[in-house]
This record gives sequence, structure tokens and C-alpha cells, in this order.
Amino acid sequence: MFIRFVAFTAAAALAFISTANAHGYVQDVVIGSTHYTGYLPYSDPYYDPVPERVIRPIPGNGPVTDLTLIDLQCNGYSAGGVVGSSPAALVAPVAAGSDVKLNWTTWPDSHIGPMITYMALAPSDITQWLPGTDAVWFKVAEAGKTADGLWASTDILSADDSIYTFTVPANLKPGQYLVRHEIIALHAAYEYPGAQFYPSCLQLQVTGSGTQSPTSFVSFPGAYTPDTPGIVYDAYTNTSAYPIPGPPVWTGN
Repeated sequence: MFIRFVAFTAAAALAFISTANAHGYVQDVVIGSTHYTGYLPYSDPYYDPVPERVIRPIPGNGPVTDLTLIDLQCNGYSAGGVVGSSPAALVAPVAAGSDVKLNWTTWPDSHIGPMITYMALAPSDITQWLPGTDAVWFKVAEAGKTADGLWASTDILSADDSIYTFTVPANLKPGQYLVRHEIIALHAAYEYPGAQFYPSCLQLQVTGSGTQSPTSFVSFPGAYTPDTPGIVYDAYTNTSAYPIPGPPVWTGN
């Protein structure tokens, strides 16, 4: 198929220059030996046709700061009247119990904070599904601040060459799942709004013989409020353990 790359307009080029070097997003996914290029907000929209991805589109590399917006769910992409999420065309197969590696763009040293991962079971075709504000999300992984004072981002993420790894719960029942992975940057979180949320949503087809499902769920927006521990947090003066926002991690046991 012939692919045509549409030339940048002057405005698009200026926007690219002013934003491309700040903040970040998940640019690649690796499952086993299979590599998937993530949605690339500064090039994908200019292709005709737009490349098919397993990560849902995002508008850029900037954050969401308003906890009441559905943008908090999958990074606020709006297309065709749909706000908050636009389904991707592809679904990546993964066996329950396997690792999923998410490769972030170079993350700013100042943007310290936790990394959190949720999943949600799609009731039908995930390439057509929007969770809306329904409580469908359960947490499967989290990392905050170690006892030595190292943050999941940037310290640990940088040490791991910008690759974050989470494991799909081994006993999770098969199905199509939407993964919501995020960094919460705390460098300005001493008041609300101040924390910066960088979510990304990935479409998976979980396989295996698992039979377990969680029984408690949260919604986005809804899971976090300005009063949730860890949302307002002075990362530079607070030397205590960091309270990672959201529900406990569901392991499937």
C-alpha cells in the first residue's frame, strides 16, 4: 500500500519544535520477541493512511492535571466527537503471566513520581470499546519511592533505559483488556492542581487458562481526588514513604 507523508504546515512544525523535547509518552511495546511501535503523536497524524497501532492515540506529550476530566483516562485524545479515548486498530496477544515492556521517551530528570498500571476487561470488541466513566479498572502494578529514596521515575526508569516492565497476572481469565499505564509527576504537586498525569492506553488479548477476575473496580475519572493521599505531595520536603494513589494491587491470587 502506498503511504503518503503529509508535509508539516508552519504551525505544526512550530508546535513540534516547542513540545517535542518536553515531558514524554510510551513510544514502543515489547511482548516476548514481538515489538510494537506505539502511537507517535508528532508523526502518525501526518501519514495517510495513519499507521495502525496497539496504543490508543494521544494528542502530544503533555500532562493532564484536572482530575475531573475524562482526559485522565487515556490522555485526552479527541476524535470524531469522542473525548478521552479513541480505540486503536490493533490488539497485541499476550499470555497471562507474561511480561509487557513499555519503552518511554526520554523522561525529564525533574519529573519524579510513581508509575502505576491498571487493566480493564472489554465487554466486546476492544477496537470499538470506550470505558466512559464506568468503574471497570483494577490495578495490577505500582512502583513509587524506595526506602533509599529512589523514584520509579526518574531514577529507576532511567536506570532501566526508559523501559518499564509489568507482568500480566498469571491467573487472569482470558479476554481483551485495555491497559492504562501512567506516570504521575510530582515536581509541582505541593498543591492542587499540581501533580501531572501522563496516562497511556494499550490494547491486549490475554490468553491462557486463568479463571480469576477482580471484584473491586475504580473509574477514570473518579479513582483520584484532590484529597487522595499522594496527589498533593511535596516531594522535596517530605522524607516519609510515598502513599501511591489508587486501590491495592490485584495479583489474581
